[in-house]
Amino acid sequence: MSSFFTVPASQRKRKRSGAETPTNSSSGKPSGSSKPSSSSRPPSKKRQVRDEEISSDDDDSINSDSIPSAADSDEESMQDETEAEKRLRLAQQYLDNLRTETEEHGFDAADIDRDLIAERLKSSVAETHGKLYRHIASTLSLSTSQPVQFRHAFKSTTAVAICHPYIYTTTKDAALIKWKLPDSAINSLSGTHPTTESETEERRKPKQIRCVKGSTSRGIRKTDATYQGHIDTILCVAASSDGKYVATGGRDSRIVIWDAEEMKPLKVFKHHRDSVNGMVFRRGTNQLYTCSSDRTIKLWSLDELTYVETLFGHQDEVVGIDALAYERCVSVGARDKSARLWKIVDETQLVFRGGGEGRVKRRRDAEEAVDVQAAYVEGSIDCVCMIDEEHFITGGDNGSISLWSLHKKKPVFTVPLAHGLQPAIDPAMHSAEANPPPSNVPRQPYHITALAGIPYSDVFFTGSWDGCIRAWKIGQEKRDIEPLGAIGVEDEGGVRLDDLERRTPFRGVVNSLAVYEKNSGREDESCIVVAGIGQEMRMGRWLKVKGRNAAVMFVIDREGKTKVNGIS
Repeated sequence: MSSFFTVPASQRKRKRSGAETPTNSSSGKPSGSSKPSSSSRPPSKKRQVRDEEISSDDDDSINSDSIPSAADSDEESMQDETEAEKRLRLAQQYLDNLRTETEEHGFDAADIDRDLIAERLKSSVAETHGKLYRHIASTLSLSTSQPVQFRHAFKSTTAVAICHPYIYTTTKDAALIKWKLPDSAINSLSGTHPTTESETEERRKPKQIRCVKGSTSRGIRKTDATYQGHIDTILCVAASSDGKYVATGGRDSRIVIWDAEEMKPLKVFKHHRDSVNGMVFRRGTNQLYTCSSDRTIKLWSLDELTYVETLFGHQDEVVGIDALAYERCVSVGARDKSARLWKIVDETQLVFRGGGEGRVKRRRDAEEAVDVQAAYVEGSIDCVCMIDEEHFITGGDNGSISLWSLHKKKPVFTVPLAHGLQPAIDPAMHSAEANPPPSNVPRQPYHITALAGIPYSDVFFTGSWDGCIRAWKIGQEKRDIEPLGAIGVEDEGGVRLDDLERRTPFRGVVNSLAVYEKNSGREDESCIVVAGIGQEMRMGRWLKVKGRNAAVMFVIDREGKTKVNGIS
């Protein structure tokens, strides 16, 4: 049975034409009645609002002489329109306003199509799906980038982090230093003709803002348990994307959360039972992941400054960790030769086994006329970098870098000897004889000591102690890795890899790498790569390299436009 509320609005309006009387009128009363009907009273404000929501022409008390204008008739027609007609009218009005604004400012359709809105929408959708979608490797101008070193009078730099416009570095003597990147450096770093003037060089360097240093004295370790700082070497650092927090972890098994603005400690966590080797913020959040030599991974929420959860699974110390936007992270376990991807929500983990052999041909030597094949077995996986939510890169002590996919348990592709072989050992170094015979000790590969990549792109960077940072490209099908060259070094052009040592941009062990994209999505976009270098390894002293304890910065310009989803 139909009722007033089940009859369509259009039919109700046709029934209430101008000659008919509304159902709530006084038509049922005798015309000669002197008593005024209740319907002739002016409706209350609450009743009037409700009537307007039901129908726009329920009020019969309006005098017809008061509606002669076209504007009022337009308003009446707007009141009679349906919801669909209203949405269509508002959309058309919005487009007309855009067209008018465009004509006033002199834009054309081509400029509007190239607007950032469309590209940001594409990027947001692609990043939501968590897949590699930006192909920028061919646009990088690597050889024109010039190194800029900045340092403090401390020991080896162990870690670096970037939260534009600030850079954070940590050292082996428990120091955390905050630097600011000058605007002049961004515009002048990547010129093809480097300057040698000292004033210009100083202007291009980041400026030190503040330095906080922990206490490594034994007295504090034994007496002051409430000390708000580090009491041993700082091994890792991470900065939140909103610029509020800086987190550091060290050999003292402490995690210190700092206020990024004032560089004051906010909280000290002592949940780990051994040294904290790595940490990373989940992209776009204040959720922190840390890994430790106690073989565990812990989750923290810095919005509440509290501990969340512990993940177990590795059989050796966890030395590297990385994460992107999804609630998951990937870690590597050193000599258990495994990488594990942790799905936090599902409370599951995927295990990827490394340790395979990479066979490589030695380059032809001037004194030898034959090629010798040698196998270098991976004994430890030391660093990891996520490319997108389904692919990641690992680097090991045999000098190889491997591309992994979540859908395969073995590496998709492996590049052996990514940084080449170390020079031959001097016979006098391993023999006590006065005239030692020629050495027959095989040359060893450069270890991969640091990894960093541009998220959701086909570019990543590696570091060792061969004196340069190398860039790599992931193939279109994500099945291979191609070398792009060394940053700040001219095109090799057939030059032997070992000969690059004579013209390296810097000297030292690359203990950490950080990458930041400046003006992403614009024509003047560039890529900033910062490396923390030192004379010693980050987690040991078994290697001594002639170099400086400092940080090195490169600004890499783009030669062309970025390709999004394969379209330029």
